[in-house]
Amino acid sequence: MDKTTKDISGPQGDTTPRRARRQAGPAHVSAARPHVVIAGAGMVGLSLALALHQASGGIFRVRLVDPGFGKPPRTDGRASAIAAGARRMLCELGAWPEAADTQAITDMIVTDSRLDDGVRPTLLTFAGEASEGEPFAHMVENAVLAARLTAALAATDVVQQSGSIASLERHPSHVDIRLDDGERLAADVVLACDGARSRLRTDAGIRMVGWDYDQSAIVTTLLHDEPHHGRAEEHFLPAGPFAILPLNDDAQGRHRSSLVWTEKSREATRLMALDDDGFHEALLQRFGHHLGRVRAGAQRFSYPLAMKVARRFVADRLALVGDAAHIIHPIAGQGLNLGFRDAAALTQVMVEAFRLGEDFGNLAILERYERWRRFDTLAMGFATDGLNRLFSNDIGVIRGLRDLGLGIVDRLPRLKSVFIGNASGLVGDVPRLLQGQPI
Repeated sequence: MDKTTKDISGPQGDTTPRRARRQAGPAHVSAARPHVVIAGAGMVGLSLALALHQASGGIFRVRLVDPGFGKPPRTDGRASAIAAGARRMLCELGAWPEAADTQAITDMIVTDSRLDDGVRPTLLTFAGEASEGEPFAHMVENAVLAARLTAALAATDVVQQSGSIASLERHPSHVDIRLDDGERLAADVVLACDGARSRLRTDAGIRMVGWDYDQSAIVTTLLHDEPHHGRAEEHFLPAGPFAILPLNDDAQGRHRSSLVWTEKSREATRLMALDDDGFHEALLQRFGHHLGRVRAGAQRFSYPLAMKVARRFVADRLALVGDAAHIIHPIAGQGLNLGFRDAAALTQVMVEAFRLGEDFGNLAILERYERWRRFDTLAMGFATDGLNRLFSNDIGVIRGLRDLGLGIVDRLPRLKSVFIGNASGLVGDVPRLLQGQPI
């Protein structure tokens, strides 16, 4: 589009030169009505703001609101398996971390055993690539990825404002917003990236359906003497999966892995209360000695697990994105990847509608996003739920059948290729950003 179109776009066209708007900062930009207000600056909210800005060529005026702006970043101990599709998107946005801060997952093994079994035979192995030379996933610490997204966003015109949305009044042509500090503004659409306990979702009367698992995930970073060689391990134990995920070596050259240890919630509470020696003893009983001496290298964290999906992903002038729309079991490491797929799909829908002269905040347009993402979300949610229920038990007959099934899958390369494709996030109707293509 030509420069004139850029300068006057939007219901209240801001004719201030773009360079001046960047230098003036939030106080000046607040005088212009934003096209899009995003609530929540987690990794999905950050990526969505960055994608909307870049895909629109800077035309969209985007305001990102989060109560955490201006405060020290919180560390929650988590690392994520970033699928190849999500990595392509982050590369396209200029937000993929340096190679030294990532760890490719080169292969994966799956075992199924009881806690006191002396031997854990490998029942299933995965080794493959999304494309030649491209691993199907990388492990990245959440804090590292969030910092990289924040740095990329800082180079844009996106307004980042500390605070939260206190109330919304949605109209046929716009939405009126009141922030918690009393500021009022209008926008074309509000995008809720405000997490599993989304206030915007609740205020819109959108219910979540699903269930809690009575399981909690214990998360920490482990140090070990022997290198992991990029191998991920998923040990299915009666209480739930025990996942050892490879991380990059730290600054001192120490070998590291991310632990996601699923237990019944009562047992997880007991384990979290143990001193370091007691926790280490329980850890070794499950971890083993194949990576040499192992010890916790960071603080422990614990999170309750659930499977919940919003009845609707959209309402008038409102769209739910990421955890505000869905929560799934971490057994396949796909929760954050689903959020990135949401961001990529919603960006594509809104930008394409804008280019066609359509009202991108209209319910009919937002429903395109809902139709695109709902089936994929439900399919992944029920797949992870089924896996968790199948393996988180110690029923003899079921154990025998599932181990037989894993052995059969291990001998079918084509079927394993299908699993690799799904793990890469490159199966189905994939948004262009996840293909590494501009919108």
